[in-house]
Amino acid sequence: MFVLVGLGNPGREYRQTRHNVGFMVIDELCKVLNTRLTRMQGKALVGSGILDGCKIILAKPQTFMNLSGQSVASLVKFYKIPLSQLLVILDDLDLPVGTLRIRPGGGSAGNKGLMSIIQQLGTEEFPRMRLGIGRPPGQKNGADYVLQDFQNGEMDFVKGVLDKASHAAQVFVSSGIDQAMNQFNGPLDRNY
Repeated sequence: MFVLVGLGNPGREYRQTRHNVGFMVIDELCKVLNTRLTRMQGKALVGSGILDGCKIILAKPQTFMNLSGQSVASLVKFYKIPLSQLLVILDDLDLPVGTLRIRPGGGSAGNKGLMSIIQQLGTEEFPRMRLGIGRPPGQKNGADYVLQDFQNGEMDFVKGVLDKASHAAQVFVSSGIDQAMNQFNGPLDRNY
């Protein structure tokens, strides 16, 4: 069994924001697995499906980004999974738009959702997939920037990034983190 958690903020006003790319990847995975997030569990909207014979739990914490650890820790405890079978999917300001970075562990890089998860789990050693959203232009505040919607001109490219991230999550489940890192880390090829 694997638990795949996308980070974001609940509510319609945040639906298309840069900070919600984790939620968007979970939506893509729901399409692939032909499932929906239909129940509340551990302060998250949760659904499940089967991929290559493995049960997959998909989750979107409903705690707001900064408290995501409450939800993730609850799900890990309930399903009794090793942390190597958890994948946290989130945005990253420090990566250019379209770049994916999958790692088996590491620090929070300032992401408060990831900080919360690290604090609640008591370790930095769990897989995560960061999706680059780029730095804000000019002197714009990072906190304001992540809560902005993607612009219309960016959405076609973002859809390609979400598709790549969905495939990367599937490879993580079916073939392991090393294969996912080797195949998907780096910028999105415009021909993807």
